[in-house]
Amino acid sequence: MSTPDAPPKTLIPHLVCSPASKAIEFYKKAFDAVEVFRLPSEDGRLMHAALTIDGQPLYLVDDFPEYCGGKSTTATALGGTAVTIHRYVPNCDEAVEKAVKAGATIQMPPTDAFWGDRYAVINDPYGHSWSFAHPLKKMSPEELKAAMDKEMSQHAPA
Repeated sequence: MSTPDAPPKTLIPHLVCSPASKAIEFYKKAFDAVEVFRLPSEDGRLMHAALTIDGQPLYLVDDFPEYCGGKSTTATALGGTAVTIHRYVPNCDEAVEKAVKAGATIQMPPTDAFWGDRYAVINDPYGHSWSFAHPLKKMSPEELKAAMDKEMSQHAPA
């Protein structure tokens, strides 16, 4: 299902949130999302919603367990998610602070990562994981490999 315009040629995260209407408001506050379209069902749940974040599409839908064998498919009902949605932002720390003020929780605080980015991970109130980064330095593949080896050696099992 697409928005009223022609579908974009890109990968689009399609998140199940409950309630999706409140998730939309969270994404507006936390990530400056812009709402493009809503398609409510007869009972008011959203069959489809389209947003953009930084000009990129994001789709949302309410939970409809009656169409999924009676099981909820929200990230919170599943106990979390194996997917992290990554965003490059102008300032990682500011992005995390804004998301937390909107209701997110910090999974990994902003840190200078070995791969040359300032990096952090948050969980939104709907169970979805988001990471933020801004570049600190450009690294060659050789520098990246050396930095990874050094980092991993510090965490090797005893």
